[in-house]
Amino acid sequence: MEISSLILSANRIGDFFESLPDKAEAAEGIANHIQKNWEPRMRRELLGFLAEHPEGRSGEHQLHPFVLETVLKQRQRLTPAAA
Repeated sequence: MEISSLILSANRIGDFFESLPDKAEAAEGIANHIQKNWEPRMRRELLGFLAEHPEGRSGEHQLHPFVLETVLKQRQRLTPAAA
C-alpha cells in the first residue's frame, strides 16, 4: 500500500476521533483503531515512514498533527509482533 493512502486513511481516522471532547479518549480511539483494524504490513509501513520522516511529512504527504503525536506516543503498541 502506498504511504499516501495510509496517511489519508490515518488522517480520516484522526478527523473522526479528534472531534471527541476528551483528547485522551480521542488519542486512545486513534491508536485502538489502527492497532485493531490495520494489517501489520500497513502499521509497519506507517511506522517506517515516521522513522524516516519524524515530522510526519514528505512532499505533499503530511500526517495530521494529532495523529502524528498519537502514533509516536503509541509506537510500541502499534508495532506488529515479529513473525
